[in-house]
Amino acid sequence: MNNSITLKIKKVNPDAIIPQFAHEGDAGMDLFSVDDLDINPGECKLIKTGITIELPRNTEAQVRPRSGLALKHQITVLNTPGTIDEGYRGEIGVILINHGKESFSVKKGMKIAQMVIKPVLTVKIQEVQELTDSERGTGGFGSTGF
Repeated sequence: MNNSITLKIKKVNPDAIIPQFAHEGDAGMDLFSVDDLDINPGECKLIKTGITIELPRNTEAQVRPRSGLALKHQITVLNTPGTIDEGYRGEIGVILINHGKESFSVKKGMKIAQMVIKPVLTVKIQEVQELTDSERGTGGFGSTGF
């Protein structure tokens, strides 16, 4: 079965690296920085990738953290997962935050995040006066125990 779709990518910075999968079968492709900058402890910064994309119809791109940066340096994507909508044509940026105790240097060409392409369902909004009951009901935070 062929689940392949085409993602169109345009470089808007000559230093940009086209996203790539590290291994066959990976869900996420690596995104690379075109910036050289430092992120101090507790600080967040927008890191540019130097690319724009054209997503296939009925898809979104999710920007997710890299586990190695999180484990080794406490660097993560602030609004994870960041959503890139199908119609967006601007440069892809990644908001990184430093939860560590030391400054972190982002270097040009560094892998900074992952991008996963996911299908999007189109839903119709219907306002109603009542919702059907469920077993869970209104049980929220901590309702299933600790």
